[in-house]
Amino acid sequence: MSDLADSRKSYEKGEMNRKDLSSDPIIQFERWYQDAERAGIEEPNAMTLATANRDGQPSARIVLLKGFGPKGFAFYTNYASRKGQELITNPQAALVFWWKELERQVRIEGEVVKTSEDSSISYFHSRPRGSQISAWASPQSQEIKEHYLDEKRKEVESRFESVDPIPLPHFWGGFILKPFNIEFWQGKANRYHDRYRFTLSDDKHWGVERLAP
Repeated sequence: MSDLADSRKSYEKGEMNRKDLSSDPIIQFERWYQDAERAGIEEPNAMTLATANRDGQPSARIVLLKGFGPKGFAFYTNYASRKGQELITNPQAALVFWWKELERQVRIEGEVVKTSEDSSISYFHSRPRGSQISAWASPQSQEIKEHYLDEKRKEVESRFESVDPIPLPHFWGGFILKPFNIEFWQGKANRYHDRYRFTLSDDKHWGVERLAP
């Protein structure tokens, strides 16, 4: 096993104070997301999505955020994929954004629901045609033979050669994570990181508390 005991860095690029936080964590997330865009971070919408099956076995992967607002955080996938099936059978999930250039992290936990079909269709048709073909061709997360995708892609391209727009696959669409916890983490020197957690109460108001690093 590799020894990584001396692999560390000091975080010294910023701080976070309660008085500077919005009372609405969605607005606060938008501020930080815009900071990440201004900082030139490549794909600031890349996030870790953690799911679990009905037995509680977790899995995680990087996906792309495709929208956010008061209703939650949206992303899209093949519903028959591993993450899709886990989200359907156990509709709880967590997201993590890590913007290392700003030494910031955002953790989000919540309930997951499918987007409307209209939303899924709208997003699907915003994708490049090649990506739409891939959505039809790929049995995501399933075991396949070596040249299956090449053959399947040609088949799908032929099927939709004269079709525009390509229809939304019945097995493909979006999810929205409706958050009940959102934590903002700002790295600081000597591991005295700033952490604030917003929690949604029963009356639909957000409370905020500072956490020890």
